[in-house]
Amino acid sequence: ICEQLKRLGSSLDWSREAFTMDARLSAAVQEAFVSMHERQLIYRDNRLVNWCCALQSAISDIEVDYVELEGRTQLAVPGYAEKVEFGALTSFAYPLEPAEGGGGAASGEEIVVATTRPETMLGDTAVAVHPDDPRYAHLHGRRVVHPFNGRSLPIITDAELVDMSFGTGAVKITPAHDPNDFATGKRHGLEFLSIFTDEGAINAHGGERFRGLPRFAARVRVVEALREAGLLRGVEDNKMRLGLCSRTKDVIEPLVKPQWWVRCGGMAHAACEAVRGGELEIVPSQFEAVWFRWLEDIRDWCISRQLWWGHRIPAYYVRRPAADPSDCGAMGSSSEMLDRWVVARTPEEARALAAARFGGGEAEAELELTQDEDVLDTWFSSGLFPFSTLGWPASTPDLAQFYPTSLLETGHDILFFWVARMVMMGMTLTGRVPFKQVFLHAMVRDAHGRKMSKSLGNVIDPLEVIEGIELAALQAKLEEGNLDPREVRKAQAGQQADFPNGIPECGTDALRFALVAYTAQARDINLDINRVAGYRMWCNKLWNAIRFAILNLGEGFAAPDAAALRERGRVAALPLGCRWVLSRLDRAVEQVVASMHEYNFTAATTAIYDFWQYRLCDVFIELIKAVVYAEEGSALAASKGDVRDTLWTCLDVGLRLLHPFMPFVTEELWQRLPRAGGGA
Repeated sequence: ICEQLKRLGSSLDWSREAFTMDARLSAAVQEAFVSMHERQLIYRDNRLVNWCCALQSAISDIEVDYVELEGRTQLAVPGYAEKVEFGALTSFAYPLEPAEGGGGAASGEEIVVATTRPETMLGDTAVAVHPDDPRYAHLHGRRVVHPFNGRSLPIITDAELVDMSFGTGAVKITPAHDPNDFATGKRHGLEFLSIFTDEGAINAHGGERFRGLPRFAARVRVVEALREAGLLRGVEDNKMRLGLCSRTKDVIEPLVKPQWWVRCGGMAHAACEAVRGGELEIVPSQFEAVWFRWLEDIRDWCISRQLWWGHRIPAYYVRRPAADPSDCGAMGSSSEMLDRWVVARTPEEARALAAARFGGGEAEAELELTQDEDVLDTWFSSGLFPFSTLGWPASTPDLAQFYPTSLLETGHDILFFWVARMVMMGMTLTGRVPFKQVFLHAMVRDAHGRKMSKSLGNVIDPLEVIEGIELAALQAKLEEGNLDPREVRKAQAGQQADFPNGIPECGTDALRFALVAYTAQARDINLDINRVAGYRMWCNKLWNAIRFAILNLGEGFAAPDAAALRERGRVAALPLGCRWVLSRLDRAVEQVVASMHEYNFTAATTAIYDFWQYRLCDVFIELIKAVVYAEEGSALAASKGDVRDTLWTCLDVGLRLLHPFMPFVTEELWQRLPRAGGGA
């Protein structure tokens, strides 16, 4: 990435390059965690998390992508050779326990429930009905029998969960594997029975009949077993939204896990007020609605990650096995005791805190402290970046000089992932908004409007556009990755269609200008390489304009004084064509400056292109050829001095106006223009 930025001409202070795993920034991450825990903004709790079985880690809500299914659909799932069916609503019956005085299983009484995840019935701990549903009024307080393990499950009434008009009006409750059921389980004090391993296989709680089966293989077996038991009541299409891990595309499995959480409500409210009060400006302003929608409906943030790389959480689990081996539970398991954690900056500080809480003297020697093996969500450390890079938590000169910063430029797709967290954590830990403005650029997509994806073969490396690359080399790079062979063939076909002749060499300037010209403050850019190549050809026009000037400004030409040239009397005396092109130049400067202040870069590039292409090259240079080629002493030749001064002024100002967008070619050409005193 750094090499790409350098090749793209980014004018950055590379001496300040930082990585969140650097020692100084790691110390800031540790301090932030401890400080927020001391302020009760970070806490430990057993809650339902979004579990990715492929990663074997929890992920946050905004790392979950959703796909809409209209009905039964076969989808590829990581780790499964065959596609898995989703979007099916399976109905089955629970036999009722015999009631006092007879009735129940023996008499064929049953209650029918429906689910899109039949494998989770192995973890059911209740059946819920609406308290006002007359169909089930006679079943209030009754119980059903689980057909595979014989467990007795209560029939409960819950108006908050149950929709009488949906399905049968009876709902199976799996508190350990569904967000709505989790809340219901909390309200009714139900058992939380987790039936999946971290890898996504059925565990011992699911019964020996299904133990060890991958979850979606278990889905098929459970349906077969229900059919064999005469309890299956039907399968039908069902519209649904399926959650996928944004990184692995694995189907998210809700699991109950003890994790670390950030209490976000108060911080989110402060971030909203910063935008409402004008302390923070979001550009384009249309994204303010997105900002408020995310933050006003925010949930607490799970920051524990079960990964091998990252900032290890500075928390220690305290046990006293010598005193009572069974008293302390197991860290990270369902038996974990949440009050056995201490949070500290160092192991020594942690031991001192543990001794103070769990006993001193001889008891202190019995304490065993184990640091949490989990790491922090990467967005936690990224949220500190505006001030951790300046030396926080120390009061450094850089922090005093440069914080808060003025502008953050980033993509709108991480407005909540990153920007909101920087604002929330910055305001919480420093008391100030970390930047005054946020400019959100559009997302770059391919020429067809598709998101760039390795599997589609439409990912464009900026260096390949700058340098050019043949089709064979593009396709060879796909084979070097870790894509499935079928995906490689699909991606290569896409490359063949989009880049039959490879990607032509376009250069940095053309790529920069094209990207900025596309940025119409919209959500997406459909990048067409042919348009970039077109700007590469346009650079030739700039060269031709400078070549024309160098050949025709004449020997010993001295650059005019810009202020003197623009004096009212001097301008009025210029030929009409000169006055016209200078007025167009003034108008272009005015438009570019105003557009840059408004972050309307498309308008800026349009104004520059319009001046160079349609005013300077197509009109003025063609108009003055008769003058510069005129014989000395002729009537036309009398205005050569004014024409040359005007041409030089237009080229000098025009190149400087274009320089932020095309830095390399404009620098090269500007250096070739004659300077004051006749030099270049």
